[in-house]
Amino acid sequence: MSNSYARPILRTADLRAALHVVQRLLAIADTSELEVDFEATVTSAPTLTALLDLLPDPDWWAEGDRDGSSATDDDPFAHLPVRLQGWALPPVLAGPLVTATGGAAAAVRWDFAGWPEAPEAGLGVGGSGGAFVTLCLNLHDLDLEEPATDHTVFVHVKQFEAERAPWLAAQVGLRTIGDLVMAPH
Repeated sequence: MSNSYARPILRTADLRAALHVVQRLLAIADTSELEVDFEATVTSAPTLTALLDLLPDPDWWAEGDRDGSSATDDDPFAHLPVRLQGWALPPVLAGPLVTATGGAAAAVRWDFAGWPEAPEAGLGVGGSGGAFVTLCLNLHDLDLEEPATDHTVFVHVKQFEAERAPWLAAQVGLRTIGDLVMAPH
């Protein structure tokens, strides 16, 4: 994931509501270059099986101080829990990945060409490098370190365009609910 800054705009236990907000944000974005990135902490064999069925060639590594990774062709089932990642995936995989994740801590990030002009915020079109939406499943953070019973939607912007985040939230009838944080890359 490339560096960007992100602000949460929704926290909800209603996954449908979170996905609806994501779709509304994508509807105003320039999605001509849309792709999806995925990351999860997987603790169970059934969830790992479901995700491996969807991801063509994921990177993974054992969590904690344990050995085992895709780099050494190890068996991920022998190393649970694992951190699993898939990059530059077709957008059509987003829904199935969300479903396959179940109760695991995961993040789905939609990467696209840019945000629209935000004249009320004094901003022109926002280009790539700061144009993402992330749905954190069963999480409150982008680093997959704060497990939760609900889901969080983040909008990503360039740091020098921080005022775009509240503008984006307002476009979908919401407001920012947290601080601007540097997103992992």
